[in-house]
Order: sequence, then C-alpha cells, then structure tokens
Amino acid sequence: MWLWRVKPWGLAPRGLKWKGGLLSPPVLLPLRPVSGCRAPSVTATALVNYWAQLFEERGVPEARESSEYIVAHVLGAKTFQSLLASQRSTSITDLQREQIGELCTQRLQRMPVQYIIGEWDFQGLTLKMAPPVFIPRPETEELVNLVLHEEFQRCQERRGRGTLDHQPHCSPVILDVCCGSGAIALSLLSRLTQSRVVAVDKGEEAVQLTRENAQRLHLENRIQIVHHDITSGVNREQLLPWGPVDFVVSNPPYIFHCDMEQLAPEILSYEDTESLDGGKDGMRVIREILSQAPMLLKDSGCCLPPLIIT
Repeated sequence: MWLWRVKPWGLAPRGLKWKGGLLSPPVLLPLRPVSGCRAPSVTATALVNYWAQLFEERGVPEARESSEYIVAHVLGAKTFQSLLASQRSTSITDLQREQIGELCTQRLQRMPVQYIIGEWDFQGLTLKMAPPVFIPRPETEELVNLVLHEEFQRCQERRGRGTLDHQPHCSPVILDVCCGSGAIALSLLSRLTQSRVVAVDKGEEAVQLTRENAQRLHLENRIQIVHHDITSGVNREQLLPWGPVDFVVSNPPYIFHCDMEQLAPEILSYEDTESLDGGKDGMRVIREILSQAPMLLKDSGCCLPPLIIT
C-alpha cells in the first residue's frame, strides 16, 4: 500500500510590491541594453547567483534550484550541472539574459518552475507541463513502482522467473483515474511494453495534456484517454474498452478541504485546486474509486489508490 504524506510548500511572504498586477522586482542586472549602450557582460553562473539571491530575499521556495533550472532551460540544458564549465563561465547573449529575466520574474510571481519551463521529467520521461494541470510530485513515482512490482510478481507466478529489464510476456490492462498530465499512465506504458491503459480525468485541460504527452512519447496506440468525472458513476463503455482491468491506479485529490487555504501560492494561484481538494476528510474521490472498483476490475484485479497520512 502506498503512503503519501502531505507537505505544504509554504505561504506567500509579506511585503511583496505589486505593480499592474505583476511583481516589479528590483533589477540589479539590466534585462536588455539601454538604447545606444551595451549591457555589461555576465555569465550564466553570475545570473544563477543573482536570481537565487533575489528569490531567497522574496521568500520563493527552492530559490537556487529555481534559478538553476530556468537558466539551464534558456541555455538549452536540462540542469545547470549538465552544462560544461565553459558554458557556465562564458558570457551569455543579451537575448538570453532578457529571456532569463522574463522567466525569473514569473517565478517571483510564484509560478511553479514546471509551468515556467513547460516540461518536467518523471520516471525518465520528459512530460509537457501546462497550467492548471496537476504537477506530478516525486512521491508519485512510488505508485508507479508499486504497480510495476505487483505486475512483476504476477508475471513470475504465471511465467516463471524474470526481471524488470527482461520481463515475461505480460499484458496488463490498467485504468488510471485522475490522470492529470498522464505521468502515471505513460510511465507504466513505457515500462510495461505489452500493457494498455485507459486514462481518465474530468478536466479538459488534463485530457488534452495527456493526449499531447502520449503523442510526444509515441505511446498513443496503447492508451485510451477519456474525459469523465469518476464521481458521476461508471460508464463501462468508456472506461472498459478492453474489458475489466487488472489494475485501477490513482493519485486522486487527497487534501482536507479545511487545509486548502494554507497551500502555497504556487498551488493556489496556478494549479487546479479540484485536483487536490479531497473534501471534508480528504477521502471524497477515494471512496468513489473504491466503491466502483468491483465493477471495473477482473476477479484477480488490484486497486491501488494511495493511503493519505495527515
């Protein structure tokens, strides 16, 4: 059983100055050259240090990590550490400096880094990210690993011994409820190469983003993506195109409704709060999934929504 501990990201700092609805940060390094003048040269490392310090002063969580991801993204790298030493110490262009300034200003407005750079890695896959679709947390990878372990154990029982790298021929059908960006569904498809997945979400943006990510990863032929609210009941024709499923997996809304206002600005201002609000006791959607599971699963099927710890 998967355990999830809710960890708030923190609250917005006081004293932020607003201008025209946007944060107006003090600019110590010019974002663009003044007409007739050339801006002083600056390296990628210097910009990382500058913005990290400014983020820290403004109370932005993960200040240095945010700065490094944004600078690396503009320079065409995944991480700042993956840049060559020469790239970090070479002066960047005026255009790159301007782009970094614009993206870092969005971070000062507490937009999540995943939305700013437009993508994020999950289980070795690079997924497109876009607001307001729920951003997969690192802990969600535990649920993927749990399904992989369970399926591997079943394959061993049916086909003899194997490994995850050289797995027996198994072809599970999986239903992913509240699929969001498709992180869980697509990770399972990529690891279980004979599997098929039905990915369900009530949000149109989530359905579209899952579809885009499936196409980007060339996994669209083994996934059915359904726009459906699981709390409205079971639509067997939509949810079971390949018949009853082997697994029902989900990372559903789990936060107590009374705790929603305490979430960080990154969440409240940008992410779909319905993907987090679990109702009075945090179990509203989980109860629906568990009650419908017998109608969705094979006799030997397994339901794996997480257990929430508060």
